[in-house]
Amino acid sequence: MQDDRELVMGRIRDALAPLKERAEYPEWDPQLPVCKAHPDFSSDWELFSHKMQQVNGTPIAGLDALGKWLHEAGLTLGYCDPALADELRAHPAFAGLTLETTFERARVDDYTFGITRATGAIAETGTVMLSDADTSSRLGALTPWTHIAMLKSDTLYPDTVTAIQHFGDDPSIVWATGPSKTADVEGILIEGVHGPGVQICCLVD
Repeated sequence: MQDDRELVMGRIRDALAPLKERAEYPEWDPQLPVCKAHPDFSSDWELFSHKMQQVNGTPIAGLDALGKWLHEAGLTLGYCDPALADELRAHPAFAGLTLETTFERARVDDYTFGITRATGAIAETGTVMLSDADTSSRLGALTPWTHIAMLKSDTLYPDTVTAIQHFGDDPSIVWATGPSKTADVEGILIEGVHGPGVQICCLVD
């Protein structure tokens, strides 16, 4: 293994040796990676919303606001967890929206949004948790550009430790802190490459 590593690294060194100048580091604000103390909030939802917005997530409270957001964004067809579909279809704010309860892989580009249930959320980090047991379709949560996690207020936890205590036995839990992000070796941050480009958390009672 060590010989293989040295072989690979040697080839990299040989390839870089002729280069006279290395690329400059990208410019960046040194204050960006500093975790600042947050203001006081009157509720865990307010703290969660503040933290989620800091990572380009979108917190929304209630079905009225969610339906309005979808209409204003022009998103009219999406996948929806079958356990949520009847309630959402009956809500006036969802009139004119098509919610399909079977995610067809061949029609992946047709779905403009996906709605699934959140297992929980963490206020101090703005993180949404999605377990295998509670997520009706992993593709429905990952492949549409916009993913909406429906969060019950009694599963919004103040901190990570409390959230872990409520994990249960599910062996697979995804933590989504804002939209999907990745950064290449040049430090360019791109959202929506490996998952949703818009991550919404909708708080419901």
